[in-house]
Amino acid sequence: MLRTDLDEPLVRQAPASRGFAAAVQPVAQQTITTDGEGLVAGPVTIAAGDIEMPAYRAMPASGKAWPIVIVVSEIFGVHEHIADVARRFAKLGYLAVAPELFVRQGDAKAAIDIDTLFATVISKVPDAQVLRDLDASVAWAAKNGGDVGRLGVTGFCWGGRVTWLYAAHSSAVRAGVAWYGRLTGPKNERQSSHPVDAAATLQAPVLGLYGGADAGIPIDTVEAMKQALAAGSSAARRSQIVVYPDAKHAFYADYRPNYDADAAADGWRRCLEWMRALGVA
Repeated sequence: MLRTDLDEPLVRQAPASRGFAAAVQPVAQQTITTDGEGLVAGPVTIAAGDIEMPAYRAMPASGKAWPIVIVVSEIFGVHEHIADVARRFAKLGYLAVAPELFVRQGDAKAAIDIDTLFATVISKVPDAQVLRDLDASVAWAAKNGGDVGRLGVTGFCWGGRVTWLYAAHSSAVRAGVAWYGRLTGPKNERQSSHPVDAAATLQAPVLGLYGGADAGIPIDTVEAMKQALAAGSSAARRSQIVVYPDAKHAFYADYRPNYDADAAADGWRRCLEWMRALGVA
């Protein structure tokens, strides 16, 4: 059974730096750490086409047929914050899987600054590769204790954009939650469409969580996405977007200066309620 005590604290606060991507050091003092008590949590590998893809998996230590949540990372890869998010879901009874989607292009955690990371890794990652690797992650979860009939996907920043795309790509997804993912942008051979385009073919409703003070995602692109959803598929019309007026980019990222505790807490509550309302529970 999944826990329903959403207001009960699931995490404790502690200073941390080990396990975080180099480009985000030093981490903020309010960084949240979720323990692994009652969980099976740690690295696994997933057969994904031509490679064994690293991933982080967290799930309850007992039980079976857990609902699945695929956690899609920021540009920094599956560093400690993303692993912690996976443990937060696992504490609530989910099998959470966070795949290393940049592994073919390089080690996102090793780059010492964001510009270098974009130039050497992120800009080289094709959307088609990402969607195939997410399919492989879902297949792995289904074979390792997860109930693919209760599949959700959530992602942050880069992973927020991917969440929209994967909800259009996969008929298995029942619910998505996209945290401050880019919605529009230039197109090229690696990125031939964006969430605003995917609204027409969205196969699962997505909850979008955005900051009104996000300098990287202009509010007019959020409004454009709302219009695309209203004119899109049935799942698109059931999707919702919530904007926190004063929140900046990465407002859920407790290890970064932009962390907004109120917006983060409300977003997490909405995320869980959205998943449960759509059968990912």
